[in-house]
Amino acid sequence: MPLYLVNKEKRDGKYHEVHLTTCTRKPLPHNSHQLGNHTTCSSALAAAEKDGYKPADGCKYCSPACHKG
Repeated sequence: MPLYLVNKEKRDGKYHEVHLTTCTRKPLPHNSHQLGNHTTCSSALAAAEKDGYKPADGCKYCSPACHKG
């Protein structure tokens, strides 16, 4: 099951991006929050929003199925 994290800062002031921990575009460790293992990116997005990172969006490179904009 893939391990996900979320960027603590909003990208372009809009979204907190959710990344796989293997993503080459993930945030630096001090700027990320671990979300745990999830079977889908949509589950990771829900976890990010539950943890207060609203709105969340998937990274267009590692989680394109959950990328909104």
